[in-house]
Amino acid sequence: MDDIAANSDLSPQQLERRRKPDWIRVKAPTSKGYAETRKLMRDLKLNTVCEEAACPNIGECWTKKHATVMILGDVCTRACAFCNVKTGMPRMVDASEPQHTADAAAALGLEHIVITSVDRDDLPDGGAGQFVKVIEALRRTAPDTTIEILTPDFRGKMKAAIAAIVEAGPDVFNHNLETVPRLYPTIRPGARYYNSLRLLEEVKDRNPSIFTKSGIMLGLGEERLEVHQVMDDMRSADIDFLTMGQYLQPTPKHAKVVDFVKPQQFDALGAIARAKGFLQVASSPLTRSSYHAGDDFAEMRAAREAKLAKAATTPAKIPGRKAR
Repeated sequence: MDDIAANSDLSPQQLERRRKPDWIRVKAPTSKGYAETRKLMRDLKLNTVCEEAACPNIGECWTKKHATVMILGDVCTRACAFCNVKTGMPRMVDASEPQHTADAAAALGLEHIVITSVDRDDLPDGGAGQFVKVIEALRRTAPDTTIEILTPDFRGKMKAAIAAIVEAGPDVFNHNLETVPRLYPTIRPGARYYNSLRLLEEVKDRNPSIFTKSGIMLGLGEERLEVHQVMDDMRSADIDFLTMGQYLQPTPKHAKVVDFVKPQQFDALGAIARAKGFLQVASSPLTRSSYHAGDDFAEMRAAREAKLAKAATTPAKIPGRKAR
């Protein structure tokens, strides 16, 4: 993360050699479970961020029949420099999508499901109503499945969108900051860093029991101290769960990888994040927002319960009284 100048002078051939270091190479998906998950998604006419964003973990996750459903279509109204999802004018919202999503969760036997979406700046509510309908369908059809949503920023419509979604009651509300503030103009030009922070803070203000989660990509040219500052900003917004993963350039048209961050550096940053008070931290080159999300949710919930139990048994300090 700290050798930006050196990396910017790399030739295309050098960048190509650095594109796939040993620690981020994955095998092509070939398992029976992968094929079955893919068929189910096609049969139900559901989009997945696993496919649209070219996630490197798709083989592992789909083999285990874990898929992240992407609602509101497969065309985004934004054009972020890191994202592989198509950009343009989206089609009409699919009224059958909420129930199909719930049917997929039931068919896969999911204990935990992650629902994300494209940005829909064309819709009056930014797509919040579809998130609500999906949550409601899941509660009816798969009542034992815990629900994690990964939303856009609902630009210009945030308060009403958050009010509606929080009322629907997801278990985890995720919105990714993606990168450090300095890189927003080039990496996430349609968004604003502090608006995204405020969104997650608004969720906590409305319902403190909902877990909040956010993530950033590393390798885009961020400095270490900038990452530390993002952690502090997240904790100030009372965010429970931080994910950090390696940025991978989807196509030559997207933002270039400035640095491949080594696993040891991810471990070190993860340790710092835990010391800052996050309930849960996932930090590795292959970490993505929904990677191992179910296991991470269970650990985060246990961590909160342990924290509350400890607070309940700790004697309150009396102001002005010296300890003996």
